[in-house]
Amino acid sequence: MESLGIGLAIGIGGGVVGFEAVEWGMSRTMNSEARSDHSSESAATGNQGGGRLDFRGASGGGIFDYDPAPESVKVNIDDSYGLFVNGAFVEPAKGAKFATINPATEATLSMISSADASDVDRAVSSARDALPGWSSLPGIVRGKYLYRIARRIQERARELAVLETMDGGKPIKESRDADVPLAAAHFFYHAGWADKLEYALPGRKPEPVGVCAQIIPWNFPLLMAAWKIAPALACGNTIVLKPAETTSLTALRLAEICAEVGLPKGVVNVVTGAGETGAALVNHPDVNKIAFTGSTGVGKAIAKATASTNKRLTLELGGKSANIVFEDASIDQAVEGIVEGIYFNQGHVCCAGSRVFVQESILDTVIGKLGDRLASLRVGDPLDKNTDLGAINSREQLDTIEKYLETGTSEGAVRHDVNPSELPSKGLWCKPCFFTGVQPSHAIAREEIFGPVLAVMSFRTPDEAIARANNTPYGLAAGVWTDKGSKIFDMASKLDAGVVWLNTYNKFDPASPFGGFKESGFGREGGRHGLAAYLK
Repeated sequence: MESLGIGLAIGIGGGVVGFEAVEWGMSRTMNSEARSDHSSESAATGNQGGGRLDFRGASGGGIFDYDPAPESVKVNIDDSYGLFVNGAFVEPAKGAKFATINPATEATLSMISSADASDVDRAVSSARDALPGWSSLPGIVRGKYLYRIARRIQERARELAVLETMDGGKPIKESRDADVPLAAAHFFYHAGWADKLEYALPGRKPEPVGVCAQIIPWNFPLLMAAWKIAPALACGNTIVLKPAETTSLTALRLAEICAEVGLPKGVVNVVTGAGETGAALVNHPDVNKIAFTGSTGVGKAIAKATASTNKRLTLELGGKSANIVFEDASIDQAVEGIVEGIYFNQGHVCCAGSRVFVQESILDTVIGKLGDRLASLRVGDPLDKNTDLGAINSREQLDTIEKYLETGTSEGAVRHDVNPSELPSKGLWCKPCFFTGVQPSHAIAREEIFGPVLAVMSFRTPDEAIARANNTPYGLAAGVWTDKGSKIFDMASKLDAGVVWLNTYNKFDPASPFGGFKESGFGREGGRHGLAAYLK
């Protein structure tokens, strides 16, 4: 059965009425088909382990509950992965391995190599040897390689989405609809720049920086890899990439794609491991450029380590971004933006709108609507297409979030925990919530939580909103919600934020530069501005 553009598809089977939300003007299959997917053998698993979890949606059961709609794509995951050096997978020098788990089941997915200093040296030497040949290629030729990578990502999109979800815990619909398409888009976009670099920096003869060390976080593993690799390759640099230790699988799969499309050996290398691997890469004397996305603490350590060297550095660090909602805004639209801003990817977003400032006259209305919307979110199996919030990436991160939840209550804020989802006994889970009665001095209003936790505060005047929004050591992003164009531009010019979204939030494009101020880092990635970091 198909929907006829009415926004809701209804399926009846097995004595249960199932609903599946659909986008306007698009047809979706019914939940009866989803149930048949669920019954298919080894659906959406490689060696996922632990079997499939039985989730019942936000309501935890009932006649109007969502039926399961699991992803049915099979993904093959090797028992063990080596390092990708000089165009091939190799074993680490000391043979050290560590487990990467599925946070929804806590089952081991694979064993990942732990690179030491000698392995890092091998990878950097490979990148150095490949640099003359790659940088001397005409830009149009480099662009063709990037196009091939982008098309291969598209061809393997469902596989990559499932792998991203299994390794990271994010909902499949986010991996499928946001992460993978944006990763491909970054390669497409920068492929177009490869033979036009002289127009990016007028008056200069653009030359590649050299060997680039790129260290990426665990919240958007594939997207962050594309975010960093694509501009570096377009500019003629060679790369040593280190993914986060908890989410290495999609970076390794991207390395496979680089080999599949015939990218010259040594141009892209991938070394996996924990902080020691990253430190060895940062401190390697033959690295010319470091691009880091991650926590502010680690970013400061990298800045100190490179301060006395000639290494180029860009840092994209933490944030405590503000969403500002005025009384003349479309309240329903603003509430959706608030939800998208903080609960997308379980709040594992550096630019998450973790603080919301609402004009006093509409505060009660916004809080009421926010509570209603929060109650409708479905927390559960990340591989279920109905899921809105998946699993927390790691036990360490879950402990951090729970610490802040306790701190928020102990400091006097009121916690609104209205989501009715029933969480399973296995896996790493946290229900979305928000706090009211928050003071600027509270830890939940000052410190980055990196989880589905929102602090709601109020303001009276635009000047007060700006002062309160800027009262943070971070300066990564912000959102403004109002019907007045003049107010929009006035607020945007006064906010200490590298990115300001207007009547929307968490929207990204490869052509738009991204980066922060203050302790959120420096430098820009994406767009024409992002090319400058990879060119002399």
